[in-house]
Amino acid sequence: MEEDDQATLKEVDERLSRLEAHVTGLEIRRLFSRPEDTSSAIVEIHAGAGGTEAQDWAEMIMRMYLRWAENERYKAEIIYVLPGEEAGIKSAVISVDGPYAYGRLRAEMGIHRLVRISPFDANSRRHTSFASLFVYPDADDSVNIQINESDLKIDTYRSSGAGGQHVNTTDSAVRITHLPTGIVVQCQNERSQHKNKATALKVLRSRLYDLELERRAAEKDKMHRQKKEIAWGSQIRSYVLHPYRLVKDHRTNCEMGNVDAVLDGDLNRFIQEYLAFEARKTE
Repeated sequence: MEEDDQATLKEVDERLSRLEAHVTGLEIRRLFSRPEDTSSAIVEIHAGAGGTEAQDWAEMIMRMYLRWAENERYKAEIIYVLPGEEAGIKSAVISVDGPYAYGRLRAEMGIHRLVRISPFDANSRRHTSFASLFVYPDADDSVNIQINESDLKIDTYRSSGAGGQHVNTTDSAVRITHLPTGIVVQCQNERSQHKNKATALKVLRSRLYDLELERRAAEKDKMHRQKKEIAWGSQIRSYVLHPYRLVKDHRTNCEMGNVDAVLDGDLNRFIQEYLAFEARKTE
């Protein structure tokens, strides 16, 4: 009888957890205020001040959002990665496909600060590192964004970094420059030059869509207001691993002590708190 009771309790607990997650998702969706919030997202990550430390932190940030996407059952794909000189990455571009990916991830746009004992410092000193996150709505086929071939400069080159033997033997990577705007996008994820070009064009369409949204709103800096210098004093969130362990969002004062869970993608509380904060500002 006791075994049956335990099994019943476990099943009830699992159902309650699923119901809680569903209700949380509905609450978050209620906070979306922009038409493009329903879109998939293109995410850019850049290492900031701090050299190797910052590049390692940028890679940790990339992993954090890939894990978040996996936890939320979004389809995430690394489109482009520029490896760091000694460790980590200098920059990366990720696509996150699924409903409301952009609406949720735009809450994460800004500067992320890490404080820890450096694994790269022989004297085990404490270091502060920065990485930035920019998010763009993915322009799906329903958005009329015209791209003229004559406006494009297309370069091919050999891919770098991980990917097996084939990835470095052919000029499969693609770099596209949109001459009217100066926007540059790159893709080296696929072995096929054709596929890399198609993916790069997808990213370009999202970037151009982002510009179109700005023009429509007549607020050119609205969606990029958090593109501040990647350095001290401009962070939206701090991740402290030493001398104590805490993640704090400086916009909402939301805090979590389980740093490992956050770095493993547990971000929904921060996202929900920011969206609610933003909604209160517009009331």
